[in-house]
Amino acid sequence: MTTQKIMTDSTQKNVPCIAIVLASGTGTRFRSETPKQFLKLAGKTVLEHTIDVFEQHVRIDEIIIVVSADSLALTEAIVNNAGYRKVTRIVIGGATRRASSASGIVAITGDDHKVLVHDAVRPLLDRETIDRCVDALDVHDAVDTGIPSPDTIIRLADDESIVEIPDRSRLRLGQTPQAFRAGLLRKAHALASTDDSIKVTDDCGLILHYGLDKVHVVAGDVNNIKVTYPSDIYLADRLFQLRTRPMSGHLLTDALHDKVLIVFGASRGIGQSITTIARAAGAQVIPLSRSTGTDITDVQNVRKALVEAMYEHGRIDLVANTAGILRTGLLAGQGYDVIDEQLATNLRGSIIVAREAFEVMHRNGGSISLFTSSSYTRGRARSAIYSATKAAVVNLMQGLAQEFLPFGVRINAINPERTATPMRTENFGNESLSELLDPDTVAQATLEVMLSEATGEVVDVRR
Repeated sequence: MTTQKIMTDSTQKNVPCIAIVLASGTGTRFRSETPKQFLKLAGKTVLEHTIDVFEQHVRIDEIIIVVSADSLALTEAIVNNAGYRKVTRIVIGGATRRASSASGIVAITGDDHKVLVHDAVRPLLDRETIDRCVDALDVHDAVDTGIPSPDTIIRLADDESIVEIPDRSRLRLGQTPQAFRAGLLRKAHALASTDDSIKVTDDCGLILHYGLDKVHVVAGDVNNIKVTYPSDIYLADRLFQLRTRPMSGHLLTDALHDKVLIVFGASRGIGQSITTIARAAGAQVIPLSRSTGTDITDVQNVRKALVEAMYEHGRIDLVANTAGILRTGLLAGQGYDVIDEQLATNLRGSIIVAREAFEVMHRNGGSISLFTSSSYTRGRARSAIYSATKAAVVNLMQGLAQEFLPFGVRINAINPERTATPMRTENFGNESLSELLDPDTVAQATLEVMLSEATGEVVDVRR
């Protein structure tokens, strides 16, 4: 075993952290003419979702993408259209995963660099797993990620009979990223390049095969699935829909100072709270609602309000649409006027606000927040139309996030649990305030996400 190298804190801060994304697979098991990394998932290609995770992670300095020669032009177009700033190289991989990983490490010159090798078809990688890998490299030179197996593992003999049932408490299902000091991984691939007999396929296997070092294991994430079979695309799509971004609860008030913020639905509830908090932080807020003559179902109303704000302030930085309508009751008992009112405000209104806001924001960038509801994941009796519109808002947001990304316009959906608003009281009567979110809490989270770099995400707000 090699001697473990522990670097000083001052040296650690200057060590680049590079992600190698392996995207050269042909998708044989997927049985598709299109390699699975280029299939669409939640509004983007699988590859784009994977790159997004590393692009948006503050601890990742560079991204190297390894592709097949046939996919080089397509990958270059994806990277250019999305405007990824951290992608420094797109290199040609080999016929095997090991050969592709070797192509990635060859593109890195330093030995002390932290390197994360990740499968492009694991698009649900979370930030925390990346953090665990990067932190572990401060102490270890080789790191794998793994999750406990929920099932019993059996080992078979050649005749398909069980030889052994291992104790699964010490077993893990391996995932990626795998993380290494660049020099160690380069040495492993150099040894493998002259070894025709080796059957090891992944990078940690190389380290162990040649006895180069121990491989430390950190916790992975159960949602970090690998898209291998056609059913995995469906599962991944559902996981993306359910995925939420946790918020810190700490609003950066200095960042709001002099920001120009438009709030639709500002006369009460969450919209009123956003207006009050943002003004107190020094933002220039334009509160709009039907009471001020702005109806989000009317394109001309919305366009006029945004154009006037642009004329007065010269720019619009943030737009929040909190306007919504809930009419509870059985579908059979609701008139089509009641149904159409909810469709018009909750869905069409969100479309109008997003489209018209983009028209005035796409030159300078900015952030848009739409509002969904916890009922978007599963329709509920007596609020089926409302639930359907809120599910549609999430899909709308995810699609627009991809369309708006090249222009620097971010868009997210705020997903608060039950909140103490006039609309809720009108539909459910007086409830215990201890069981409801305070509108100010939702407002804080909304402002926080608009000030962040997040886009295309559902932001879960809980008590």
